[in-house]
Amino acid sequence: MRPIAHPHPLGWKAECIETLRLAGPLAAANLLQMLTYAVDVMFIARLGPNELAASALAIAVFGILVASLNALVSAVSPLAAAELGARAPALRPIRRVVRMAMWLALGASLVAMVLCTQAEAIMLATGQDPVLSNLAGRYTDILLFSLAPMILAAVLRNFVSTLGRPVFATAITGMGVGVNALANYAFIFGNLGAPAMGLEGAAIATLISSLTILAAYIIAIRLDPRLHRYHVFGFVWRPDWQRLAELVRIGTPIGLTVMAEAGIFGAAALLMGRVGTEELAAHTLAIQLAALAFMVPMGVGQAGTIRVGYFYGARENVGIHRAGWAAIVMGTGFMGLTAIAILVVPEYILWLYLNPWEPENRAVVGHAVAFLVVCAAFQLFDGLQAVAAGALRGLKDTRVPMWIAIFSYWVPGFGTAAWLGLYTPLAGTGIWIGLAAGLICAAVLLLWRWHRRDALGLTASTI
Repeated sequence: MRPIAHPHPLGWKAECIETLRLAGPLAAANLLQMLTYAVDVMFIARLGPNELAASALAIAVFGILVASLNALVSAVSPLAAAELGARAPALRPIRRVVRMAMWLALGASLVAMVLCTQAEAIMLATGQDPVLSNLAGRYTDILLFSLAPMILAAVLRNFVSTLGRPVFATAITGMGVGVNALANYAFIFGNLGAPAMGLEGAAIATLISSLTILAAYIIAIRLDPRLHRYHVFGFVWRPDWQRLAELVRIGTPIGLTVMAEAGIFGAAALLMGRVGTEELAAHTLAIQLAALAFMVPMGVGQAGTIRVGYFYGARENVGIHRAGWAAIVMGTGFMGLTAIAILVVPEYILWLYLNPWEPENRAVVGHAVAFLVVCAAFQLFDGLQAVAAGALRGLKDTRVPMWIAIFSYWVPGFGTAAWLGLYTPLAGTGIWIGLAAGLICAAVLLLWRWHRRDALGLTASTI
C-alpha cells in the first residue's frame, strides 16, 4: 500500500479511495477483535453457567478499562498525522509521539491493573453472588497482566495505521484470534499437553494472545522499511514532557467519551433487567447486532481521524473539508444499508445467534424484532456521531466532543430510556428509544461542530 501522505488536497473520488484504503483494514481489524471475544465465550460456555456468568462479570469491568485506555492512547493518531502533514516524513517528532504514547500506555495500564486487583470486592459491593464474585476475581487476577501488552499494541496499531500500513492491524488481529482459540483449547481443557485450568486457563489464553500480538507488531515494524526508519523503540527512556502532556490533553477526553458511551449501554442492560428476563435476552441479541454493524463506521472514523489530521498539519483547509465529509458520508451510508437490512429481514439477521423460528424462542425473537426496528432508526445516527467525532479528533478537538457525548448519552439518552422503559407501557422498546435519543442528540451536536469548525477556530493548526 502506498503511504497516505499527499502534498495537496485530493479530489472527492481520490479522497474516498484513500479513506477506503485506511478504513477497510481498520474495520476488518475491529470485526476480528469482536470475534476474539466471541471465541472466549464459546470456550468458556462449555465449562458451565457459573464460569460463563463469572467471566461476564469480569469483562464488564475489564472491558471498559481496556476500551477506555485504547481510546486514551489513540491520541497518537491525530498527533502523528498532523506531524506527517506538516513536515513529512517527520521522523523525530513522530518517534517522540509514539515513545511518549508507550510511556502513557504503561503508566495507565499499571493504574488499571491495581483497579483489577479489587475485582472481587467490586462485585461483592454491587450485590453479586459471592461464588460468582470469587470466580470473577480469580479470573481477573490473571487477566490483568494482559493490560499492558494490549494497550502497548494499541499504540503500535495507531502508529502503523497512520503511516499507511493499516493492513498490518488486520493481519495481526486475525493471527491473534487463532492464537487465542488455540490457547483456550489447550489451557481451559488441558489439551496439547497443557494443564486443565478451567476459567483461569481462558485468562492465560488472553495473556498469551496479547503478548503474541504485541510481539507481531514489533516484528512488523522492524521488518518494514518505511516503519523501521522511525526507530520508535530507540532511546525509549528519554522523556518528552511536552508531547506526553499533549497526549494526555487530547487522549483523556477520548477515553472518557468511550467510558460514557460504554456506561450508557451498560445502564440500559440494567434497566432492561428490571423490565423482564425475556426482554433482557432480546436486548442482548439486538445490542450484539448493533455493535457488529458499528465496527465499520468505527473503522471509517479512525481513518477520518488520520486523513483529517494529516491535512490539519499541512494547513490545507480544502483537504480537511473533503477528508472529513468523505468519511462522514461513507460511514453514515454504510449504516443506512444496515438499517435497511434490519428493517427488511430482521429474523434472518437474528439467525446469527439463534433459530428465530423455534417455538421456544418466539417471545425473545418478538421483543428483539421490536428493538431492532428502533435500532434501524438510530443506526444512521450512531454511524454519524462516530465518524464526526473521528473527524474532530483529527483537528485535536476532543474536550468539547467529550462533553457533548456525556450530556447526550446521560441526559436525553438515559433520562428518556429510564422514563419510557420503567414508567410507560413501552417498556423495553422505550429503553431503546432512549438510546436512540442520546445518539441522535450526539450526532446532531457533533455534526454542527464539524460544520462550524472554521468559525470556531478548530482548523488553526499549531504545528
